[in-house]
Amino acid sequence: MQVEIISPEAKLLQIEADSIYVPGINGDFEMLNNHAPIVSLLKKGTIKIKGSFEIEELHQDKFTKGDNNYTHLEIASGTIEMSSNKIIILVD
Repeated sequence: MQVEIISPEAKLLQIEADSIYVPGINGDFEMLNNHAPIVSLLKKGTIKIKGSFEIEELHQDKFTKGDNNYTHLEIASGTIEMSSNKIIILVD
């Protein structure tokens, strides 16, 4: 699935991912390939992205490597939309 993460300053990431785990306001949840369409608000927490990809050097300081091939991004809040196997996340 295609994943885009956008902050007010820049597009932080545009990649193909295996799964993504997000801090939803009603609880954390994970989305896999071909997940049903969804729109949700995100709370402060960690976005975890699983896959093999490179992060642009300009934005590498915002991401950390975690366990089991996950890449982490700390956020203050945000919005996520999943439709047609594409995820767009707007983050603060």
